[in-house]
Amino acid sequence: MTAPDRLYGFHVANLRAVRTGLDDVLAAGRRAIALRRESSIATHIRLFAFMIGAWAECRLLKLLYEPDAFSDDERQVVLDEGALDRWMKVVEVGFRRHYRIPAASLQPPALPKTAHARFQILNSVIRDDLRAIITLRNKLAHGQWAYPLADDLADVAQQQMDALRLETLLSLKQKASLIESLCASVHDLVVSLPTFERDFDRHFVRIEQVRRNIDAKDYAKWVGQIHAKHDRGQAARRPRIAARS
Repeated sequence: MTAPDRLYGFHVANLRAVRTGLDDVLAAGRRAIALRRESSIATHIRLFAFMIGAWAECRLLKLLYEPDAFSDDERQVVLDEGALDRWMKVVEVGFRRHYRIPAASLQPPALPKTAHARFQILNSVIRDDLRAIITLRNKLAHGQWAYPLADDLADVAQQQMDALRLETLLSLKQKASLIESLCASVHDLVVSLPTFERDFDRHFVRIEQVRRNIDAKDYAKWVGQIHAKHDRGQAARRPRIAARS
């Protein structure tokens, strides 16, 4: 069996590679927008959503194998869960570990009130903001690009269907930032409780800002800016092309 510290290195390398792929897909999607290739834009939305889900999974695995973060038993408790529940469980295990609550419910008086509020905030981000994106990856990996299906394949998975219908490259870009902020806070939680308590508010401000951006960012305006930049570039190239002719 491969030692945990070596597995950690594997997850670091995987995360770096997926991050590069994520950036490449976003760049290609912006290019498709610039060229007004509507069918290609839809493809890149699905690719980007898939890559975000893959990146989130790699980030969680890296977190699980952080040196001195989890015991083997704690790690296995998380890995025994499904994709979304792994995130919920890693938060739970982190709080139990650092606040020394092995079995009691994670609420006051066992868990201090401020810690309980933070526990609820992290869970709400996973449950309310990221559920569809985290769970969409498996649907897309199984080729369900037009109609994501329920686990029993008997009907459409409505939440994931809504995500495919409503998400854009811009909203997905914001949700990738939300995952990054969530991961930063959870990383602090599992590695260093003093750091978690010191920096939580900074991470929370970032989470709230990204949440506002998701609601407020104007996709049509963003697309218009990409079109305008592309069109300016095309106009600037025409005289140079004509001069070489």
